[in-house]
Amino acid sequence: MDKIKEISINSNLSHSFSVTERKSIVISGIVKIESFDSEEFLIETIQGIMNIKGENLEVVKLDTYQGNISIRGKINSVIYIDENNKKEASILSRLFK
Repeated sequence: MDKIKEISINSNLSHSFSVTERKSIVISGIVKIESFDSEEFLIETIQGIMNIKGENLEVVKLDTYQGNISIRGKINSVIYIDENNKKEASILSRLFK
């Protein structure tokens, strides 16, 4: 895990993400990049902490004004970390509750 980047928060942000063929992910509504390397990104969004794991991950585009990031590489998992319980819950488990 390398660097920390703080994003200035725009009050009009909304959070969403889109994964394309497990090769890229575009995320909106980011507040802060906690840490990242070629295998893991830890990103604070307006909806909580998001953990992205994969292989050969790299930032393609970072827009600090709009709060958007594009990452490419092989996406293995996308997990939100529950701030209240500090438990990790996968997106699929949240959908099928």
